Order: sequence, then C-alpha cells, then structure tokens
Amino acid sequence: MQLVHGGDWAGFEAEYGRAPLDFSANVSPLCVPQGVRDAIVAAAADADRYPDPLCRTLCRKIANKEEVSPDWILCGNGAADLIWRLAAALHPQRALLPAPAFAEYEAALRSVNCQIVHSLLSSESGFTVGEDFLQEITPQTEMVFLCEPNNPTGCTTAMPLLRRILDRCAEAGAVLVVDECFGDFLDDPAAHTLVPLLGAYPNLVILKAFTKMYAMAGVRLGYALCADKTMLEKLRAAGSPWAVSSLAQAAGCAALLEDDYVQRVRTLIREQRPRMTQGLRALGLRVIPGEANYLLFQCATPLLEPLRTRGILLRSCGNYLGLDDTWYRTAIRTEEENRRFLAALEEILS
Repeated sequence: MQLVHGGDWAGFEAEYGRAPLDFSANVSPLCVPQGVRDAIVAAAADADRYPDPLCRTLCRKIANKEEVSPDWILCGNGAADLIWRLAAALHPQRALLPAPAFAEYEAALRSVNCQIVHSLLSSESGFTVGEDFLQEITPQTEMVFLCEPNNPTGCTTAMPLLRRILDRCAEAGAVLVVDECFGDFLDDPAAHTLVPLLGAYPNLVILKAFTKMYAMAGVRLGYALCADKTMLEKLRAAGSPWAVSSLAQAAGCAALLEDDYVQRVRTLIREQRPRMTQGLRALGLRVIPGEANYLLFQCATPLLEPLRTRGILLRSCGNYLGLDDTWYRTAIRTEEENRRFLAALEEILS
C-alpha cells in the first residue's frame, strides 16, 4: 500500500527487522521529553475512566501559554483531526489552497465534495506565497488554507502579506485556516504568528499541535484556536466525543512545562539547519532555504531505495501537487545523524 505521508517506520521494520534512521518525519530529534513520559505513565492509573471530553485542564494551560481565553480552544486527535472537522462542520463549497502544501487539506475538502482552487507556487520564487494569492480570494471563496511555515517547503509568507490575506478573507466572508504546527521551529516564533489577531478576526482559525516540537507524534494531540465560539462548537460536534485520550491530555499538560527542552530543540535546529543546507549544496543539490526543522531539495538521482537499503528513510515529494519525483524533504536531526545522512547521499551520488 502506498502511504501518503512519511514516517512509515513500521513498514521498514517489517521488511528489515530493525528500526530505521527516519528523516521522513519532521519531529524533534531529541525524543519525547522525560516529563511527558512520566505524565503518561502516571495517567495510566486512571485509564479506567473516560477522558474529559472538554479537555478543561489542558485548555486552561494552553490558554495561559497562548494568552487567549480557554473558550477559544478546541483540542483534537492531532491537527489532522481538526482539519477534517473543519471540512465536515463547515462544508465549504469552494476553497483555496497553495500548492505544494500538506495533503490533508485537500483530502479533507474532497471528502465533502468541495471545489478546490490551487494557487501554484513557483520554484523560481522559492515556493513562497506572493501577491497573486490575494487575487485568488473571491466572494465565492469560503475557506482558505495556509501553512506557516509551509510543508514541504519550510517557507513562510511575509507578515504584511499574511495580514492582507487575512483582511481579504474577512472581506470575502471566507474562513482563513492558518496551520502553525511548525511555527515553534522558527528562529523567532513570536514574530510570525497570527494568534494576537484572533480577537479581531472571528473568521481566523489557527491550528497547532504537540506532535512536532515535543516528538509526540504517536500521542496524537493538537488544538484549534478561534474567537468564534459558535464555529468551535460546530467543530466539536463534527468529531467523536472522546477524541483526546486522558493519557494525551496529561502528556499535553506536561509538555507545556518543558521550556528547557524547547530551547534545546530550537538551538539544535538553528545550528544544524544551515549545516544541512551547506552539506546538500556541496553535493550539487538545489535546496530551498526553509525556516523550519526540514528542508526541501531537488535531486535527479533516485534516492529512496538506495537510502532505504542503507537504513535511512527519506520523504519523496512526488505526490505533492506542483512537485515531481526529483524533489525530496529531509528532516533536520542531530549532528551525528545528519552527518550519516549526508555521507550516505554522497556515496549514492558518487
């Protein structure tokens, strides 16, 4: 079976009987914080009880971190769960997506027979969202998705343009969904977020997750931020009543205390991203200057199988609209792991 996303460690283990070095999934390379592990173990003692369907404690703690009202928060089974709820609850007839972008936006919209307009991002411009995106937002547009930074390019939209897109959506009556799941890996996350504007724009929905920064992909925990409480209630009704397990809620509360861990991850990514960029370019590869914990690069030589036989997983981007099989996305991991990856690439390309 051909999977849409990266991170198929289970398929590798079934084939080779050992764990891979996974550069196909963009999560923190420092493993799950110990405090989160301890919280999950402690929460297991109460697993005989149903989880709080409103995630009250977790929402209060998220609200404190984000400096918003707890009533503006809806937790879900990862950000993907909330993307599908948005489509199911709001049932847009026409939506605008940049391309390439995260596949779940389109998959969720297709499930409700939404007409999708793609705004193709050009490689010549480094796959960044430009002024032409504004022209695609019309009175017929009911929903717009943006990923900041974008997946798989790692690029952000200039904040002045992002504000204009938000204004244009408000004028058109469109819901703007901004996926900030990778925002924590930016050099200055506070400088590139629309959270402070939530109160002034009830049509704005921001998605975040614990998946990436805290290496909690297997826990499944994300949240939506929106000042429109009616919209949040529609999203809540569109999902199952116990979408977030008690173990996931405990893990989220513990993760929010891991400030030192977050700083260590950011420092690692800030140091290793330029080194990985330089290493890939030294091999003659084109690299998009991403700002997150992954890089998009182009290579004419097929890489997936040669790397797989060497125990390394890489994300092919051939199934992204606007890209082909020559494009790959690599995670940024520890210095030792990055060196191993680059050495394997050099061996293959030589």
